Amino acid sequence: MEPGLLIPILFSAVQAGTPILFATLGEIVTERAGVLNLGVEGMMIVGAFAAFLALHLGCGPWTAFVCAGFASALMAALHGLICLVFRGNQVVSGLALTILGSGLANYLGTPYIGAVTDGFSPFRLPLLGDIPLLGPILFRQDALVYLSYFAAPLLFLFLSRTRWGLALRAAGENPAAVLAAGLSPARLRWAGVLGGGFIVGLGGGYLSLAALHSWAPNITGGRGWIAVALVIFAFWRPGRAVLGAYLFVGIIAAQMFLQATGTDIPGDILSMFPYVLTLIVLLISSARGKGRASPAALGVNLEPGE
Repeated sequence: MEPGLLIPILFSAVQAGTPILFATLGEIVTERAGVLNLGVEGMMIVGAFAAFLALHLGCGPWTAFVCAGFASALMAALHGLICLVFRGNQVVSGLALTILGSGLANYLGTPYIGAVTDGFSPFRLPLLGDIPLLGPILFRQDALVYLSYFAAPLLFLFLSRTRWGLALRAAGENPAAVLAAGLSPARLRWAGVLGGGFIVGLGGGYLSLAALHSWAPNITGGRGWIAVALVIFAFWRPGRAVLGAYLFVGIIAAQMFLQATGTDIPGDILSMFPYVLTLIVLLISSARGKGRASPAALGVNLEPGE
């Protein structure tokens, strides 16, 4: 493959992996706290619309990006209300959240279809942007991609090295022990639901602010479901989430390369590649992960005393 063709394909692939990475990290936070949220797709699309609308109404790009997080956290709060207050079924609530979020965003966004706004544009980092091959791919991106490079290490440090991060993980492993230690499992789970929802929304915001600079129906295109699968592939670890997200970057890059070279494979078949890979990764991870289980209390509602 000629470098002149490889570089722009990988450049675009890194952008494609960024929203998936944010969404995966957000879902890791939520599930580490013991709450299963399958509404990632719905939260992402609500975040994407909130970011676009904020920018369209005159807010700055960074303000719009934060609005995406808060809009998604608001959707996550609905999930928390159902599961943590009324102790409803977490699977059903998450699926309903996806349907609600997708329908709401597509309905409210109808008047804005095709509208174009400014957002985040790529720029070259001094020195790093001049590194052969890697520079044009990794260090001539937009500010949100650069932010994603730090997201996983910071989340790892929070979950494994801070008091509150360890307490949040304990709420997903043994709520009774957390209660015995004088902490509130319910509050920790609320923190996981809202904090994770906020990070998921940042992935949605990236789509409208940096990837497309516009609004389009179903803008997430199934990325939320890929993120849910990647949480299992990553064994709930932020570092492995990076590996998983950029594994999809590779398959997306291969898909774009095949399309650019004029392959005879139909475009619809090529578009299936990332989702077929999702199923394969899920099967392999499940088969190899018997000794590395999910958080022990994941999906288990708190008892009234907790």
